Amino acid sequence: MFVAARFLFGAAIVMACTGPLFAKHAVLLHGKKGLVKVEANGEISWQMDWGGIHDLHVLEGGNILTREGRTGVVEIDPETKEVVWRYDSSKQNGNEGKAIEVHAFERLADGSTMIAESGVARIIEVDREGNLKKQIPLVVDHPSTHSDTRLVRSTDQGTYLVAHEADGKVREYDRSSGKVVWEYTVPLFGREPKGGHGPEAYGNRLFAAIRLSNGNTLIATGNGHGVIEVTPEKKVVWQIQQNDLPGIRLAWVTTLEVLPSGNLVLGNCHAGPGQPILVELERDSKKVVWTLDRHESFGNDVSNSLLLDMVGKSVR
Repeated sequence: MFVAARFLFGAAIVMACTGPLFAKHAVLLHGKKGLVKVEANGEISWQMDWGGIHDLHVLEGGNILTREGRTGVVEIDPETKEVVWRYDSSKQNGNEGKAIEVHAFERLADGSTMIAESGVARIIEVDREGNLKKQIPLVVDHPSTHSDTRLVRSTDQGTYLVAHEADGKVREYDRSSGKVVWEYTVPLFGREPKGGHGPEAYGNRLFAAIRLSNGNTLIATGNGHGVIEVTPEKKVVWQIQQNDLPGIRLAWVTTLEVLPSGNLVLGNCHAGPGQPILVELERDSKKVVWTLDRHESFGNDVSNSLLLDMVGKSVR
């Protein structure tokens, strides 16, 4: 816990001293400067050269869990910037010589690590020594080493919610049986798909899905440029579309964080100069209360981030 306190402590001090004149959140993100910690006043207080990622966690104790290359998952001590644990999906547990990419992972309550392996289309759980404890075959309609999945998250119901990017679907898998217990196709809302990565593109290549406390599922629709909330009966009961927020144009919507206040924070990747990479809004009013716009510092490919002052506090 001491490392966590040291890694997050600076954010609390800056927020207390600067008040509402500055941005409200300290953020860990990945951009063209690598992994960086951005304090609530906008200063970069920590930086580590690192390649591209699609998932990011701060663990109990303060270490960072993230991706290394296309196939590795690593745990980094932010104080020493050393990798203290590593798993390579291209070489372990039967994957030698196979085409693999990893885009999602999570440290589980028992200390094991869940890893979603695109290409071989499976979820695995491994222990600290890399031993395979469990595997769940994934259902994929359009197999893709690059896009079988984006983010995968566990639920309190003992399931995994999988964002199947290439399929445009959320599938929920029972952790015990491996069976699909719920499936939802992200709608195109009457529009035709259009290629690209920026705000001009369009599709249903979703990035993330999380289960809310009311039983509904919140989905970041990727190049659908928005967020939708869906009931178990598959009814859309709330949504944000590309141009709903004044002065903001959403592009590839990636990460989702639901704060204790009920506010929603979403990632806005590939949106271009002058557009925020993170947006916090009030759910009911859809009023924007905070943004992070640092295109000049971090580039146009910030696909993943965490609010450090909310680590351990975000809700579902």
